Amino acid sequence: MNPALEYLSKKCHETAASVSDEDREKLARLVSDNRKVFIYGSGRSGLVGQLLAVRLVQLGIDVHLVGEMTTPIIGRNDLTILVSNTGETASVVNTANIAGRIGSYVVCFTSDPRSKLAHASDMVVVMRSGEIDDKYAPLGTVFEGSVLLFFDSFVADLMEKFDTDEAQMKSRHAIWV
Repeated sequence: MNPALEYLSKKCHETAASVSDEDREKLARLVSDNRKVFIYGSGRSGLVGQLLAVRLVQLGIDVHLVGEMTTPIIGRNDLTILVSNTGETASVVNTANIAGRIGSYVVCFTSDPRSKLAHASDMVVVMRSGEIDDKYAPLGTVFEGSVLLFFDSFVADLMEKFDTDEAQMKSRHAIWV
């Protein structure tokens, strides 16, 4: 196997698996209990958040990407999910502060539990990856891959919670051809 692929597979699996069952269950409750879900991240972290948004739409959840022109204002009792490796990205931290002031419940995914984002959030999901070999995983690759792996495995939790199967999700899939 390619050494970079082997390294990333192992490291991302270990990091995604470090999220506790309690945090997974709490997040599933938050998604099901809130009127709307708002997701935001910058750069590659934002792309990972967008991938979660697609699956939430397919589950029938009212989800929006912060910053899009058609996104409504975040409201009280909504859920805001933010993704930032460092937890210091200004636009993400500002979003947490604004959403929190409005009364939205803010969940962040970050690698730094002492970051500004963590302090501005109601729930902090720390992606614990330990030392990173940047020869195989530069610039947050392990964080982004781990969050994506967690989100995709979390969709299975939500499918069970909502008693939804792939056929139901497929009926909400944006098929253009």
